Amino acid sequence: MAARKKDEAPQNFEDAMQRLDAIVAKLEEDKLPLDEMLARYEEGVALARYCGEKLEAAEQKVRLIAQKADGTVTLEEFDDGEET
Repeated sequence: MAARKKDEAPQNFEDAMQRLDAIVAKLEEDKLPLDEMLARYEEGVALARYCGEKLEAAEQKVRLIAQKADGTVTLEEFDDGEET
């Protein structure tokens, strides 16, 4: 797998998790030079932060689902601050 550029954002949560899993596996091998290990660790931290933000946004959206007294469920739009 080619190294990801630092400024290249993952396409989605699943891609980020897959890349994070690959980084963890590589770090666990303990066969990387120190500089490469630190670079992968830094990338992993950024990916973990990205995934955490995505999970937080998803949790906020779920919380906006409100059940009305008559039993109907509505979904209110949530502004996560991201531009589309």
